[in-house]
Amino acid sequence: MLSGKGRHGRRGSGHSRGKRSSLSKIKQLFSLPVAAWDYAVGKWHGMEASHEMLAEAIPLLLVEDAVQELTTAWLKLEGHAESGIAGEGFVGAKMVTDTQGESVIDRILAETARLNRNNVTRTEAYRQMYKRHPELHWAMLAHLVSRNGGWNMTDLEGEWLPHLLPGSKRKDVFMMLEHANAFIFGDAYPQLLLYEESVHAQRPLFHLLPAFGVTRFMRPVWEQFWRRRDSVPLTVALIVNEQHYIEHRVVQSDYFRRNVIDTFFFGMQSLLQLNAVMFPYHSGSELRLAGLIMEHFDDLSERIEFGKALYAILFGVPRVREGVLAFADKGRHTGSRVDYAPQLFARVRRDPPSALYKERLLGGKLLPGAAPIYSPGLGDAWADQLLEAAEPGDWFRSTADIAPYFRKLKLPRSFELTNEYGLLLNKIELAVLAAQQLRLDEQREAETK
Repeated sequence: MLSGKGRHGRRGSGHSRGKRSSLSKIKQLFSLPVAAWDYAVGKWHGMEASHEMLAEAIPLLLVEDAVQELTTAWLKLEGHAESGIAGEGFVGAKMVTDTQGESVIDRILAETARLNRNNVTRTEAYRQMYKRHPELHWAMLAHLVSRNGGWNMTDLEGEWLPHLLPGSKRKDVFMMLEHANAFIFGDAYPQLLLYEESVHAQRPLFHLLPAFGVTRFMRPVWEQFWRRRDSVPLTVALIVNEQHYIEHRVVQSDYFRRNVIDTFFFGMQSLLQLNAVMFPYHSGSELRLAGLIMEHFDDLSERIEFGKALYAILFGVPRVREGVLAFADKGRHTGSRVDYAPQLFARVRRDPPSALYKERLLGGKLLPGAAPIYSPGLGDAWADQLLEAAEPGDWFRSTADIAPYFRKLKLPRSFELTNEYGLLLNKIELAVLAAQQLRLDEQREAETK
């Protein structure tokens, strides 16, 4: 009797599992078309919202005579130093200048080092710079892009990516993000501080730029900005400069190419849409998302055009600009996605990291009773890093190579991502569930051998 009951019990258990599996499949069968329909409707609403905001847009202009003036100045620089850091009065790694100039240099270097501690300190430094000098459009653009960089960093130790990447690979990806973030700050922030020193001194101090290892490409740009106060060519030039600055130091680095960029996971980023750059912006009482999704991070030209498009959205679309500034002033960057989506994310993990992940999302929203997605602050995810100094050298070679970037700033036709973001989250969760199931299947297969 006991053995018979036991066999019956096993059959009942198997039947129960089969029933649950069937119910799950039925649920997916019915929910996926609904989710697809919701996404299609959301996509349409996003395009409609983008179209409506584009009707209010004030396109950013690259004034022809300003570009021509810069082009003439760059052509004169082409015959100068081909490698190393070039500039008048520059000897080795120190500027030959007066005592006052040395004091400015020391002050800027110390302040840059103090604020270049981690992604949170850099991101806040950009915001404060923009608050002091709103004519420096690039500072606000850098603040927002740096926010996204911080979210990407903490994702690596958050709810989902530990299921997709081993610890050593997550550290490699973090170090690539950290190098890019720190190197750009180390190159650009001294330029912003030198402009601020010039404002205080009421005279241009851009002859000191070589002391900070800044490419000779930027001096004519800053000198023109001092005269014209035209924010557009300066911002485009900084976008061009910073992407060139990290091209060989980070993107083409043998280590990062071998361990990050050329890996299967990095190739999956476009599919999973992990490389979205989003601008949270207040629209009435609602917090929405504007931005774009990059396809090929390792393409220098694409990164530059991507940056220009983000700039065109941020400062060319009044509703986005005003909403973004309201968001940026409301709360400081922490690295956690709770900063913009507290209804989805939490800084404290509810379940242990070793627990099996269970489906929590439908249509980009939490299922009833589901725990929020774990998204730690930067300090809880990563310790501060002591990085090596960026390799010296001037990337600028040819005016012909950079001239195409100064022809036009185009506004993308669609940039409202609020609804599309839900699909992005569902894609990542689906990848986690698939990877987890694959591991479970492999374990069962190994146990039966």
